[in-house]
Amino acid sequence: MQSDPLYKRLLGPKFYALPPEIQAMHNVQGRLQAEGVSRIERGGNILVRVIAALFGFPRPGENVPVRVTFTQDGEREVWQRNFAGNKLRTTQELGCGKYAGYLIEWFGPLSFVLAVPSGPDGLRLEPRGMRFLGLPLPAFLWPRINARETVVDGKFAFDVVLDLPLIGRLIRYQGTLRLVDRKNA
Repeated sequence: MQSDPLYKRLLGPKFYALPPEIQAMHNVQGRLQAEGVSRIERGGNILVRVIAALFGFPRPGENVPVRVTFTQDGEREVWQRNFAGNKLRTTQELGCGKYAGYLIEWFGPLSFVLAVPSGPDGLRLEPRGMRFLGLPLPAFLWPRINARETVVDGKFAFDVVLDLPLIGRLIRYQGTLRLVDRKNA
């Protein structure tokens, strides 16, 4: 038997204050697929290009088709983003111990501890910690993350910005999604 969706467990009663479009996108029980379009910006220096390629970030573009598959995997969710064939995968789970009440997002060898303030306008992801291969990193090494989910013209909208210390803009991807498939486990 699958547990309640991750964001319902994370936010508790606050989940129901979110706009219905955001609730629907985070009501993952089994698998959800959503598709839409995005705008992708990346910083221009060579170091940014190397880092972006290393981590598989999508190339810049306007009206880039995006498909996101959300899969419930026990207590976790796997997010597979596909930007016009460029795939970006992360895993999310509830924090425990000193990270109880936070969302932990795994991206390869990196994990981010994220606060998720939410309300009737949507939600944000705010960094509270970062680890590399399980070792905590000092705050001055963390990327600056500005991630929001809102509703624009009745559609689920996302806006994610990652800036690196001393390097600048790594990536910004923003756009809208609509649910296209739901499979319950």
